Amino acid sequence: VQLQASGGGLVQAGGSLRLSCAASGRTFGTMAWFRWAPGEERDFVAAIRSGGITYYADSVKGRFTISRDNAKNMMYLQMNSLRPEDTAVYYCAARMGIAIVSAVRREDVYGYWGQGTQVTVSS
Repeated sequence: VQLQASGGGLVQAGGSLRLSCAASGRTFGTMAWFRWAPGEERDFVAAIRSGGITYYADSVKGRFTISRDNAKNMMYLQMNSLRPEDTAVYYCAARMGIAIVSAVRREDVYGYWGQGTQVTVSS
């Protein structure tokens, strides 16, 4: 089982990027995006269950949209109105089962991680 994140890059503030995560091997119950900025802890960004229920960090709500295509084993993160503080390495993560609501933002519930893709937002 592998997760492969892609789509990062350099963008000006206010711009958009779309991240993709390809999951080989199987369909996961819950998938998520986390990000890790220099000097910070790895933070939850968004998660989506196989049925389509989504969860967002307050800092990205209204700007980012998480989605998935179960038939293709793909997950996406559409990022709009990007800000310099969104600069980070973005990681996709997954777990086999459905994460309960209280745990969906915890990185320790995800057993599979991609390699990360760098997003840099210039001011």
